Amino acid sequence: MPTQTAAVAKKPKRALRGKPQKPFFERLALDFKRNWILYLMALPALIYFIVYCYAPMAGLYIAVSDFKISGGLFDGKFVGLKYLMDFFHSYYFGRLLRNTLVLSLETLIFGFPIPILFALVLNEIRSRGFKKLAQTVTYMPHFISIVVICGLVVNFFSLNGLVNTIVQLFGGKPIAFMSDPKWFRTVYVGSEIWQNFGWDSVVFLAALAGIDLAQFEAAKLDGASRWQTIWHISLPSILPTVVTMLLMRLGHVMSLGFEKVFNLYSPATYETADIISTFVYRQGILGANFSSAAAIGLFNSVINLILVVVMNKVSRKLTESSLW
Repeated sequence: MPTQTAAVAKKPKRALRGKPQKPFFERLALDFKRNWILYLMALPALIYFIVYCYAPMAGLYIAVSDFKISGGLFDGKFVGLKYLMDFFHSYYFGRLLRNTLVLSLETLIFGFPIPILFALVLNEIRSRGFKKLAQTVTYMPHFISIVVICGLVVNFFSLNGLVNTIVQLFGGKPIAFMSDPKWFRTVYVGSEIWQNFGWDSVVFLAALAGIDLAQFEAAKLDGASRWQTIWHISLPSILPTVVTMLLMRLGHVMSLGFEKVFNLYSPATYETADIISTFVYRQGILGANFSSAAAIGLFNSVINLILVVVMNKVSRKLTESSLW
């Protein structure tokens, strides 16, 4: 009898699996008819991506042509990878690639864990007032203009600034932080962490808020300490979020923030501060070498794409969490 029941239950599934599907456009038209309001709501986002993300990709022709500002977009002579090869063989290539990778990876290594730890600490605080105060104080730097942030950094680390005043109080000598190449990376990474760790913790706090409270209550009944609860419940629960955010950060490793570096660096610190995006600015805007700048920017984007794809596959194999 159970065998007959199982056979009867399987028949509809086989029939459904063998049923031919309608053509794609017919299914799309039917779905549009049913959910036209949702499609209408998505239309502004679709227009944004078409106008500002996909249409400008026609400008990539500049990277493989001898573009002149006096001519049209496609009037330049096709030269292939000439400008990209010139960049690879230039004196600046090694320095720019090294500085970009080192600054990005240092920011990632030292800056990525801090929002996670901060979110875990805030999640354990029971005082609502103190939690809101801590969140407000740490969020504020993210909303300050990058120019103002850089101005504060320059003032704090100048020879007569707050940091050197403290150094002198302890018997030290003033340090030229902003003109010494050895200190640029430390100043940049430290200011980047201070500016963004509060805002970056929002995603992890949201993930922690979604954990079932019954798990914490069960762990408490079993005698688990607060540290054990964090290690065995909180961290595993937010692991997919952590992996997703890490993959998104890795996708921007080569696209280091131009604005902050541009406002903090100087010719004296080019040795450790000059990165690909600042070099592209000098080539394209100051030097009017648009084809070279476009070729370098294209190289930067391709490396980012490769990093995202590779790390997504690695993450899917190791943690079973990925972007796609």
